[in-house]
Amino acid sequence: MENNTRMVESLLERIAEYGKSSLELAKLKAVDKTADVVSSFVPRAVFILFILLFVIFASLGLSLWLGQILGETFYGFFLVAAIYGFIGLFIQLFMHKWIKRCVSNNFIDQVLK
Repeated sequence: MENNTRMVESLLERIAEYGKSSLELAKLKAVDKTADVVSSFVPRAVFILFILLFVIFASLGLSLWLGQILGETFYGFFLVAAIYGFIGLFIQLFMHKWIKRCVSNNFIDQVLK
């Protein structure tokens, strides 16, 4: 009888260790996935920052150049703003769902990798 009690106690100890190990493994997997997502986000954010800076300075240059051609500086800025407005409207009307789907799929791929 005592032998059966020891076996049951040993089994319960192993079950408790297994539970602790499983919990620790889940925590480590969550940390790993979070690190993967963040580490893939940071280089993309830096790249996007540089692209935005390029677009800003190119827009300023284009605005000043168009303003010089049109005779008034503010005409160039209005023209570039109108171009961006049309681009934004096009994206909102025709590409919004596609962009949303691509971003969602990319995020899900990163998490489930």
